[in-house]
Amino acid sequence: MACNSCATGKDGQPKGCKNNGTCGTDSCNKLTVFDWLANMSLPNGQDPFIGVEVRFKNGRKQYYKNTENLTLSIGDIVATQAKSGHDVGMVTLTGELVRVQMKRKKIKLDDEENVLKIYRKASQKDIDIWSKSRDKEEPMKVKARQYAIDLNLKMKISDIEFQGDGSKATFYYTAEERVDFRELIKVFAREFRTRIEMRQVGFRQEAARLGGIGSCGRELCCSTWLTDFRSVSTSAARYQQLSLNPLKLAGQCGKLKCCLNYELDSYLDALKAFPKTDTRLYTEKGKAVCQKTDIFKGLMWYAYEGEWMNWHVLTTDQANEIITKNKKKEKVASLEEYAAEHIVETKTEFENVVGQDSLTRFDSPKGNKKRRNKRRNSNNNRNRNRNPKNNAKKN
Repeated sequence: MACNSCATGKDGQPKGCKNNGTCGTDSCNKLTVFDWLANMSLPNGQDPFIGVEVRFKNGRKQYYKNTENLTLSIGDIVATQAKSGHDVGMVTLTGELVRVQMKRKKIKLDDEENVLKIYRKASQKDIDIWSKSRDKEEPMKVKARQYAIDLNLKMKISDIEFQGDGSKATFYYTAEERVDFRELIKVFAREFRTRIEMRQVGFRQEAARLGGIGSCGRELCCSTWLTDFRSVSTSAARYQQLSLNPLKLAGQCGKLKCCLNYELDSYLDALKAFPKTDTRLYTEKGKAVCQKTDIFKGLMWYAYEGEWMNWHVLTTDQANEIITKNKKKEKVASLEEYAAEHIVETKTEFENVVGQDSLTRFDSPKGNKKRRNKRRNSNNNRNRNRNPKNNAKKN
């Protein structure tokens, strides 16, 4: 789905459009929907859908009505309606697929509060004002953070977004507790000379807006394709037998990683065949307690009470068979009978992977000892001859 400028060049080297998320064809942006209905023509007598998807800074998207019947295509810069003034954004989706997206997100076209109008295609003057406002955002963010620190407010200003006409600036912040920022708004309005809107976002939304590279080496899911943030609990890590280390389980947002939920359903389905780990096995030799499970291989390790170092491996079928017998008040002889068929003798075979002969430089043949003894004797004789006391005795 990459555009022509982002496609690979010679010898598989990527070209790269270097547009930093504002690609003209909008096919290499984050959270982009592929228009698979673009090549299909509408039935006779059906008017095109007037809904249009427009993207703003950091992947923020809204839906607008094309009441002026403008010929819009993906990548066009448009001036849209705002609560006061106008905003400037980029068209990311048009046509019937917008109807599908709005239906999926339960947004109605008749909702005048959420679905506003598109005024016109942005002129050069609109684009110049928009770009100048965008250039102010980064230095303003540095000053705004310093003002928040001076007022001893426990909040973090993560991002600033100007409206397209430069009449309003939205400050996105995160805070663990409720913050009284009335004095801060007065300082911002006096310093920046514009209307101020404070909007609190969650820690996951902050990471999605800022982006970054995760511990897996790939770009964050929340900033590329993930749109709905589901709650993640530590039980997801327990079911997958992961160590409850907060440094490994937490993402850049400080919360548990969203990817813990990706394979959770598969683990839960696999665990249905496993007996409960707190169920004990009763044998004539003694009680056995579960020590470890392997979900992928379907194996369980048990140890007798008092013999915690000796583990016996059983399959889930064998463990369930023993449990059913215990429910009938029957005891098996021992776990060794079931675990005997899982014992595999492993014999290590060393191969010559380096490509040398069978005799390496670390091996010593039998004749080397005699050579070493001869060298030692010759060296000792030389040292004796060099010693003047030995020469005097000979004379």
